[in-house]
Amino acid sequence: MDIIFIRALRLEAMIGIYRRERTTQQTVEIDIDMGLPGPDVFASGRVADTIDYAMVADGIGEMLATRRFGLVEELAEQIAAMILGQFSAPWTRVSVAKLGILKHAERVGVVIERSAPAPGSTRSSQ
Repeated sequence: MDIIFIRALRLEAMIGIYRRERTTQQTVEIDIDMGLPGPDVFASGRVADTIDYAMVADGIGEMLATRRFGLVEELAEQIAAMILGQFSAPWTRVSVAKLGILKHAERVGVVIERSAPAPGSTRSSQ
């Protein structure tokens, strides 16, 4: 599978379940792998035949500006759904990490993988 990726996308988010996390933004670091929707881009050279990673990053930024998340799992799931739905990726892997949360760890987080539903199916694989 051919993959487009974004690494170390750092954005501010309202995320967390603890009282101290409900009143301040935190930096999250996001890594994304996205399966190409098809091979057309290799012949055409057109961004319309691939996934525009700037639009993905902007979409995530808009999501974080308008929503509050309790868990990194919830945020990762919403990012994956956006990539599969809005950008027609057949598959994605999303990593979301909170930085400096644990005293002896640089980052903590989650990695999820999701696939687009097969034709005629109603659920994505998890």
